[in-house]
Amino acid sequence: MTDAALSLAMLTALALLAGAVFLWRKGERQRPALMAILAAVMITNVVIWSLPTTGGQTLTAAAAQP
Repeated sequence: MTDAALSLAMLTALALLAGAVFLWRKGERQRPALMAILAAVMITNVVIWSLPTTGGQTLTAAAAQP
């Protein structure tokens, strides 16, 4: 279940970045900047959940264990 959530977060971040580029080219400045910041936060969260801990296990795998 966590894998699906991480995948959706990455897809959403990519869509936000694409939308930000599109709006930036149309001349807007504030909304694309906020969209890019949100995408960066989402990507950072995915990286944090995917990086291995000192024991060699990811947080995603640790959360899946009972």
